Amino acid sequence: MSDVTKQNVLVIDDEVQIRRLLRVTLEGHGFRVCEAATGNEGLIEAAQARPDVVLLDLGLPDLDGVTVLKRLREWSKVPVVVLSVRDRDDDKVLALDNGADDYVTKPFSTVELLARLRVALRHAQPGLHLTVFRSGDLQVDLTARVVKLKGKEVRLTATEYSLLRLFVQHSGKVLTHRQILREVWGPTYVEQTHYLRVYVGHLREKLERDPARPSLLVTEPGVGHRLIVD
Repeated sequence: MSDVTKQNVLVIDDEVQIRRLLRVTLEGHGFRVCEAATGNEGLIEAAQARPDVVLLDLGLPDLDGVTVLKRLREWSKVPVVVLSVRDRDDDKVLALDNGADDYVTKPFSTVELLARLRVALRHAQPGLHLTVFRSGDLQVDLTARVVKLKGKEVRLTATEYSLLRLFVQHSGKVLTHRQILREVWGPTYVEQTHYLRVYVGHLREKLERDPARPSLLVTEPGVGHRLIVD
């Protein structure tokens, strides 16, 4: 990969060892890396370097990572993958609801991190308008509003299709329960998680090879759901 096409990753983390590990790993896979040790430094670096993706730690010495995320989202749509030792569901939901694209818990697998980065970067490509989505046996034509499984059309209700379309538009990304309910049913339904449980179940019955062991529309326990990109 030439320097012209290398994508730039901003790492905001106060741990020197983590930054060193990420630099070696990412540069070894063709990325350019810039670093910041505090939240304020990270915001300045994000404005100056214009990174393609940000890796953000939540436990920063000056600003909480969620605060950094909120300030960044005031002026930037750059993909943000949160890295944190905090593994409570509430922390994950808070970060995702405030604009994070994904969440990886420390210690993390290099393979998993790189996969999450690739997904985040795909969503950030300007001018890339998805019209036909494919993953495994599933095909969704967003223009024609046609869903096929193994080449055969699958009939969905209006709500089922709206839910699937949302997952397709954010494929590979974790969507929290509140995000899904707000987008599909409206802001007054963000606490009605039983709606989501029922309709995700309907989609799995129609789209999964084994609805009891979903491999396409997976659950992130306590957080939300993710549509797997195959």
